[in-house]
Amino acid sequence: MSNVVRTEARPVAPPAAAPPHSARRTLLLSCIALVVLLSLVTCAVAIGEIPLPADAALKGLIGLGDGADVLIVQQFRAPRMAAAVIAGAGLAVAGALLQRMFRNPLASPDVMGVTGGASFGAVAMLAAGASQALIPPAALGGGLLAAVLLGVFGWRSGVSATRLVLVGLAVQAGLTAAVNFMVVRFPTELAGSALQWTTGSVYGRTWTQVWAAGAAVLIALAAAFLLHRKLSVLDLGDDSAGALGVNTDTARLQVLVTAVALASLAAALSGPVAFVALAVPHLVRFLAGPPTAGTLVLTGLAGAVLLLASDLVVQHLLPVGGLPVGVVTATLGAPWLLVLMIRQSSSVHRSVR
Repeated sequence: MSNVVRTEARPVAPPAAAPPHSARRTLLLSCIALVVLLSLVTCAVAIGEIPLPADAALKGLIGLGDGADVLIVQQFRAPRMAAAVIAGAGLAVAGALLQRMFRNPLASPDVMGVTGGASFGAVAMLAAGASQALIPPAALGGGLLAAVLLGVFGWRSGVSATRLVLVGLAVQAGLTAAVNFMVVRFPTELAGSALQWTTGSVYGRTWTQVWAAGAAVLIALAAAFLLHRKLSVLDLGDDSAGALGVNTDTARLQVLVTAVALASLAAALSGPVAFVALAVPHLVRFLAGPPTAGTLVLTGLAGAVLLLASDLVVQHLLPVGGLPVGVVTATLGAPWLLVLMIRQSSSVHRSVR
């Protein structure tokens, strides 16, 4: 696999040793993101058809206070909030891993077909009437299927990362078509829930789903942080990485499997929410600079903030009720994707001249 992935797009800058001021800025931004996230969590458990005081809602979150408050928070609001936080962090970190490995700003799970594969696996499990606890492994299997298809159709004795992105778009489109076919053939009582899930939604999530997928996402997040050192060595180039004793093929495979697992398991909680994995790593690089272990933490926090904030907008600020959170993220992400495409096209034209 080494020396075969060429980058034709504007590359993601390899990380240098982070200067002290950059590390301080990353720490400051992470603290700000954590404060914002905690504020959004408070809003998520306090605001609703039955509004609760913030202190009562937070007590209810940990099982204290009035029994009615505990029931409202723990059974109806907290699972949805937790699903948004975990899925947002997983998608954002998965996007950061793929963009860094391929050094391509368009490399993300939703562009390269991974979330489409996760949707295919999860919807197939819904169609079979299986237990909710089986949806995370089904989504993971679908994501791995998409990765295999990407390798089969995109790998031709050494291809560019741009080609992989284009093949990923085709894989995403094909799997989305398969999902739509299954939704059409569903019984009426299942079609509505499946269609809402494929748009990207955390509505109606239960603790069974959160514990099943959330625990797996947290394990994959830990693996992503453990791989940071190998990614830093890979940024030096294959020759230098080999001289330092890193097997580049194995390291890339580990990063790819971790990113696919993160995106697929996150999609099992939220559905294929668009553009979180694409946009958040770019925003973090713009604010905090080159990738480090600290910026990976910041990326996870920023992804959680974006998805939870988008879900709160869907629940309480839009005039139309019942919309999935994917509507908000797609509305925000579509202009961002257009800007990236224009920048990439300009970069290619400059390199040709």
